[in-house]
Amino acid sequence: MAWEVDVYKEEDGSSPVECYLWSLPEKHLGKLLQIIEMLKERGPALPFPYSSQIEGKLRELRIQYGNTDYRILYYGNRARSFVLLHAFNKRTEKTPARDKQLALKRMKIDEQRFERRLRHEQKKK
Repeated sequence: MAWEVDVYKEEDGSSPVECYLWSLPEKHLGKLLQIIEMLKERGPALPFPYSSQIEGKLRELRIQYGNTDYRILYYGNRARSFVLLHAFNKRTEKTPARDKQLALKRMKIDEQRFERRLRHEQKKK
C-alpha cells in the first residue's frame, strides 16, 4: 500500500519545501523526487542510506547528487501520511541544530493542526 506524502504549509499557504525543491537544477530535483517516490512506496520500511532517524519521530531523507548532499526532514503522522517539513543542502557532518529545530517546530505546529482537524471532524459526527 502506498503512503501519502504531504508538505508542511505555512499559515499563508506557502510551502518552504516546495519552494526549495523548485529552486534546484532539474537533474537534482529529479533525484530528490525519485527518493520521495521511494518513501511513498516503501513507507517506514525505507532503509538506510535513503532514510534515517534524527530525533524521536523526526527523520531525514538522504539524497546525494554528485558532490551535493541534500536532506529533507520529515515525520509520519497518525493519518499514515509523511509530512516533509524542511529541506536543505547538508554541508556538515551532523545535521545543523538550526535546521533540526526548525523541523521540530514545524512538526509541532503540524501535529497541533492535525489534532484540531480531528476534534473538528469528531464534533461534526
